[in-house]
Order: sequence, then C-alpha cells, then structure tokens
Amino acid sequence: MNNLAIVDLGSNSARMAVSRLHANGSSKEIKRVKEDTRLSEGMGATHVLQPAAIERTIKALQNFRRLYEKMPNTDVIGITTAAVRMAKNQSAFLAQVKQEVGLDLKVLSGDDEAYYDYLGVANSLVVNDCLILDTGGASCELILVKNGRKQQLISIPFGAVTLSEQFGLDDLVPSDSLFRAQMFLRNRLADVWWLAEALHYPIVLLGGANRTLARINRRHQQKLKVEDIHGYRLKTETVYSTFIDLLSRSKQGRQEISGMEYDRADIIIGGMLPLVTLLQMLDSDRVIFSESGVREGIISEHLNR
Repeated sequence: MNNLAIVDLGSNSARMAVSRLHANGSSKEIKRVKEDTRLSEGMGATHVLQPAAIERTIKALQNFRRLYEKMPNTDVIGITTAAVRMAKNQSAFLAQVKQEVGLDLKVLSGDDEAYYDYLGVANSLVVNDCLILDTGGASCELILVKNGRKQQLISIPFGAVTLSEQFGLDDLVPSDSLFRAQMFLRNRLADVWWLAEALHYPIVLLGGANRTLARINRRHQQKLKVEDIHGYRLKTETVYSTFIDLLSRSKQGRQEISGMEYDRADIIIGGMLPLVTLLQMLDSDRVIFSESGVREGIISEHLNR
C-alpha cells in the first residue's frame, strides 16, 4: 500500500495532504497540515519574492518534510502556483527549495491550476452548469462548466494578498479604496468574454478566503461542524451581509469573528471582492463550497495514470 503526499505551495499558505492509495484505484486522505507563509507578501509591481517570505516558506516546507519522511512508501509531489509563477527570482527560489528541503517544485501554469481545480470539483460534487472560482493569494482561477463538462478556463493575476496590498484593504477600508478596487476588478473581469455565458449560474467556491466565508456562516448554525463545508451552500444575500459586516470592522474587529482565522483578517476583504463582484455581474443566487481542488485533481490524475 502506497501513500501520496502533495505539497501545495500557494501564495498565502503552504499545505500538505497525504493520501493512502488503494489497489482498487481509490484513495483516502490520512493527513492534512497547513502553515501560513504568505509567500506573495511584498512582491508588488516588481514581482520579486522577499527574503522574509522566503524564509517563512522554507521553514514550513522543512516541517512538512519531517512529517512525510516518517511515512513509509510515500511518493511526494510538490507544486507551486501564482506567486512563484510570476516571480522574477523564480529560478533562485526553486534552487533554494531544492537545496534546503530536497524538494523539486513544479510551477503550475494558470491553465494547469484551473484544470486541476475542475478535476477536483468534478470528481467530488455533482455539478452541471456552474462557474468555479478559486481565489488564491495572488491569482483567481475561473472555470465555466456546462452539462458537467468544462467549457472555458482562465487564471487572472490578482488575489487576496495582492488586492489587499494594492488597494489598502487590510484594516478599516476607506470608501474610495473599496470603489477603486471594485472598478479594477470589474474592468479586468469584463475582458473575460465568456463570463456572460455563466449568467445566473451558481458559483462553486475554492480557496482560503472562500472557506473562511463558509466557516463564519456555519458558526451561526450551532449544530453544524465548522470544518465540514464540502457541498455547503449560501444564498447570495447571505454572502453580501457577511461582506458588509466585515467591511464595518477593523482588522482587530474581524479577528474577533468566530470562524475567522487570525492571520486572514487583513486579507479577507481582498479575498472576498472577486466573489462579490462576480455575484453582481452574473446575478447568481447562490454559492456552493468545495473542499476539493488542485490537490484532489492531481490525485485523480495520478490514479488514472
């Protein structure tokens, strides 16, 4: 019996999921860990990974290595996404990870990331017509699904961390900053010509900011487990009311909300803005949360091979 460890280095956090692979082609996750690394912090317009962010990330990857090295018969796949994809010092960073961690990271293209998102969702949720949105730290992936099959996909280079830094959305948000951020998003999304085909479609949500939205609302329903969000649904009105509540608070005030990760309070406005903007543009009436995304898509592809 073999295990597969997937190390997923995102722009805001590093995650590792270990799955046990069975002879019948099925798999079962046996361990999942996460560390907040915020690799994209301070990249700005220069697109250069910063020393402090690199140091945090290397330490997290070394912690992961100590875990998977204790597991027998374990193959390791390392992937990384938008922050490293855009970084001018990408080669130096990848070489440092290889030297200090012993891990070869594969840099996923935006299309790769969106495709694996689709595989992960399609293999775990019954989806017919929908728009999949994965909001990361430095990018958003959009996938149009019709009759259960992907029709279009795209990765757009903005996310929770980059939007928060660019428009100053980390603490109390001035109205002019919010307006500029919304106009920026509308203009960028208007360039995605096929989004009009998703009019009135539900939006399937992936990514840390969207998971936080789910956890916050599940906290209000005392009988529901906060961690169990796969397939959880919210009406658009509830998304809007949650967003308004977050906007009315400072960073410290957001940290006090039940279900909010302490280290996500300064990027949650930027993380939710792509969703709120899309809900308005597409007149969608509901969202559906998925816990399956890129990592699960890679596992599916691995098993098929």
